[in-house]
Amino acid sequence: MDLETLKSVAPSGYADAADGYRAVSDMADAAKDRVDRQIAASLRKAEKGEAADAALKQLRRLSENFHYTQVECGLISGALNGFSSEITAPRRRLLEALDDAKALSYSVDADGGVGYPAGGENEATGGELPGGTVQGNTGRYTPGLGPDASGLHSPNPHRAKAQDIADRIAHAVQEATETDVRYSRALARLRAAPGLRVGIGTWADVASDVQAVSSAASRYLQDHIPLDKTPADRKQWWDGLSAEQRDEYKRAFPELIGNLDGIPSAIRDEVNRENLDILIGKLSGEDDTRAKAQLDALQSIRQQLQENAAKQLVDPKEPPMYLLGIGDEGLGRAIVSFGNPDTSKNVSAYVPGLGTALDTDFARNDVKRAYDTAVDARDKDPSSASIVWLGYDAPQLSASLAPAALLSDTDVMSAHDAEKGAPAYNSFMGGLAATNDTEDPHLVAIGHSYGSRLVGAAAQQPGGIPGADDIILLGSPGVGVDKADDLGVGKDHVFVGAAENDPVSHLPSRKEAVAGTVGFLGGGPVGAYFFGDLADQGDDDVWFGKDPASEAFGARRFKVLDGPMAVIAGQGPTPAHSNYFNPARDKDPVSAANIAAIVAGRSDLVTWDEHR
Repeated sequence: MDLETLKSVAPSGYADAADGYRAVSDMADAAKDRVDRQIAASLRKAEKGEAADAALKQLRRLSENFHYTQVECGLISGALNGFSSEITAPRRRLLEALDDAKALSYSVDADGGVGYPAGGENEATGGELPGGTVQGNTGRYTPGLGPDASGLHSPNPHRAKAQDIADRIAHAVQEATETDVRYSRALARLRAAPGLRVGIGTWADVASDVQAVSSAASRYLQDHIPLDKTPADRKQWWDGLSAEQRDEYKRAFPELIGNLDGIPSAIRDEVNRENLDILIGKLSGEDDTRAKAQLDALQSIRQQLQENAAKQLVDPKEPPMYLLGIGDEGLGRAIVSFGNPDTSKNVSAYVPGLGTALDTDFARNDVKRAYDTAVDARDKDPSSASIVWLGYDAPQLSASLAPAALLSDTDVMSAHDAEKGAPAYNSFMGGLAATNDTEDPHLVAIGHSYGSRLVGAAAQQPGGIPGADDIILLGSPGVGVDKADDLGVGKDHVFVGAAENDPVSHLPSRKEAVAGTVGFLGGGPVGAYFFGDLADQGDDDVWFGKDPASEAFGARRFKVLDGPMAVIAGQGPTPAHSNYFNPARDKDPVSAANIAAIVAGRSDLVTWDEHR
């Protein structure tokens, strides 16, 4: 972009074009909705047979085409608005510099050079010093060249003024050029091929388009969205936007708005359902093992969303499913709620632990744990919601959950992943507290297995876990503190479930493990037992600190079933570790009922157990 182009740019024209594309996006969205909810639905009810099936197939294709149009036009709208906003500042600075040059009767050539007149006195001749032309310096050096410093102390008073104007022009043109290049590249991607048929590959391209627009508009996003503020600040910002502004952000930056703590849950769910389709399309084009595992999980979550919507039509008591977060970074991200956390008085957020990743096991089992908790809690208080939060990379198991294998796994036995994930969990909890519109919300942090270590780390962050009233620790190898009081909610609000046959909740302390190893080398199994006992004389220490189920820790321990014995029961190395949330009669209905009672704010219904 040169000086004349920047001078003639009309930012308002790009903003108007953005409005036009957003209007097209809205029309495509409305058309898709009519095809899905009216035309196709009516046809399914009224007609059967091959003709109806063929018609429905064409309607699905039409719906996908409208969907694609909606998303792409929304992205174009966002890119044009971003360009309009960013180009305004350098254009304004250019016009100001040109006005200053005009006021001083300086000339400005097409390349931005500024001509100035003669002035000042030549001490040798007594005449005026000659005028000249200076070029702007942006501070960026070209090899072999450098800024023109010859006039820094020129006796001609016009020289320094002209240099200042030339520098301002150069800076403005350079910034505008960089902005133009960024947005031009992004917009060039948003171009459909002639005769395009929307399919899986198309959605993979859409995922790249989303990333391209967000990357191009990174400066715009930093200036317009409070990314570095608290969730409460973001909620206030969102509430202050017009309906049109909200619509623009949802369509143009879906991956950001859908995962931004402080945005209302209904909005996050709406946008993340779009993100889900885009992400599935992206992962469908990748061949590595992790991408395939994440794809299976996302397809399962999409199916559950569809099934949940169908169930609600039949049973109004069915807790509605909300997709509050989704992503493929690291081992994958997913945040799923049953019940609206913004309108429910009681809200729990459960952090899964060892070996968890965005895969089929998570989609089937961890999501079901949130569902079971919500159903049971809503029986005790209908105003309850339960969330599973996979917002971090949990340590992965290189072997089994057997204690010996766990103790040899340096990744699992480190607090690094918990400490790294704690700020993200606190941000999410802060978002729940900010968007909940009940008078006095009851928020519960739940950590299972290694997830309890993350909850412990979150509680140790400045200010503790935002909004948390209660903490539940399940199958915990320790939480990084030795007293329940250190978790910031008061020891009477820290609840612990620890099955006797869960080896993870019996992991030896570090000192005990070292002493036991030394004892074994010196005297075999008897020596290991003896020295290990000396290292932990109260038998109340585990790997990450004091045993949460111990009297010394000071939490309230609730009743859970002992669970099957490891290996001997024929169900693997640690079946009891996975039963805490499961209300099935052959699993642990006692633990599940107690968890739900705490989540519902009905600790009077909890059955208690003695400390270890």
